[in-house]
Parts: sequence; C-alpha cells; structure tokens
Amino acid sequence: MTRAMHRVLLVEDDPAISSILGMLFETSGFRVEAVDSCERAIRQAQSYRPDLCVVDLGLPDRDGLSFILQVRSWSPVPILVLTARSSEGDRLAAFEAGADDYVLKPFSGPEVLARVRAILRRIARAGEPAPVVRLGAVTVDLANRRTRNLQGEETRLTPLEHRLLECLVRHGGRVVTHQQLMREVWGPHQADVRALRVCVGTLRRKLECDPALPQHLLTEPGIGYRLETGAAAVPAPAAQALPQVV
Repeated sequence: MTRAMHRVLLVEDDPAISSILGMLFETSGFRVEAVDSCERAIRQAQSYRPDLCVVDLGLPDRDGLSFILQVRSWSPVPILVLTARSSEGDRLAAFEAGADDYVLKPFSGPEVLARVRAILRRIARAGEPAPVVRLGAVTVDLANRRTRNLQGEETRLTPLEHRLLECLVRHGGRVVTHQQLMREVWGPHQADVRALRVCVGTLRRKLECDPALPQHLLTEPGIGYRLETGAAAVPAPAAQALPQVV
C-alpha cells in the first residue's frame, strides 16, 4: 500500500485543530475522515477501516480512552493520541489501553507526520516474514513454528507459547506490560496474570539453559516482560545469582 492510499481516522472535537490536521494529512498524501465524538469514531473505525487513528482524549461524549479500549477489543489498527493532557498518569493510561504513540498539544505538524510515518513503517515491517530468533543454544523459526537446539533436536512449543514469543519478538527488546501481553496473546478478557506467568514459566523451561536464572525471557518486576535475543547473554554476577521472579 502506498502512502497515498493510507486512510487516517481523525478524532478531534475542536474544529480549528481538526481543519489544520486534515489539511496537514491531505497535503501529505493521506486520505482523512474526521469525526468529533467518541461514538462517531467507533462507528467510523468499523466502517471506514482506517490504517491509522489519531485521537484526542478530551472528547465531548466520552473519554478518548473509551475509543482506544473498544477498538483494541477487535482491531490492531495503530492509534496515535494527540492531546493536551500531559501527566504521566494520562500517558500510562493511554499506552495501557493500547495507544501506539502519544503527542502533546500544542503540536508540531512535521513531528506529527514523522510519528505517523514511523508507526506505519513499523506496521509494514510487522507484516514481513517472521524471523528466525536465536536464544543462546536454541533457534526458533517463528515462520515455520520450529524450535531446535544446536544438535538439531526439536522442542515442541504450543500455539499459545508461540504467540507469546512472537509478541515479545515484535516489540524488539522493549518491555511489554502484563496487560498488553494478555490482550495480544489471549485476547480481551480471556486471561489473567497467573495464566501469563505459567506460560512464561513453561517457555523458560523449554528455551532457557537455566530457567531459574533466565538470560532471554526477562522479568520487569510489577510491569511485564522483555526478550533479549542473541547467541549469548551476559550471566549475572555470582553475588546476584538469585532466581528471577516470574
């Protein structure tokens, strides 16, 4: 899909800002559908099928977070929040709900365009063939769903374990929160943190040399997990060699 074909759903109740953003996107080769309420935005997200949503949080009928949460229950469409809310709590709530990026008002037009294009590039790369991932002595072919050690012996991963591993790979070494993992791997309202921890534990037993001291499937306590890939990881010093909390 070329940039001229990308469809942007703009959710903004301020007519002046909506007009400015609409012109910005259209002159840059995007097709724009602008709405001014949460309810209209949800309907348009279903019928217009945008490639990206740009949403304000302060909407007249419902909070913009409602839009993000509802859309995330059935669509992976990228969402850029564009708002005057600058607190850390608002940012965390938006990302936890499923936003992909967060830009503050007053905004720079070139920065908004740059962030939109960066999001679309990430989505395009995500559609490329899945990679082969090296986790120490284990090689995981995500495309063909095959996991082997250096001797070529195969380890069977369940579909759920594959989805969890794919999700961590997609986020490229970044921390992925518990809620985001549960939403992307199980779907909305289908799992709890205990189920996630059990799945991570079984993956570690299959992929890590020492599951009690993981070097690849790493815990960020109280937040989530991240994946460190590569042929080898630096082991923890002996004085710190304590089992990692799941």
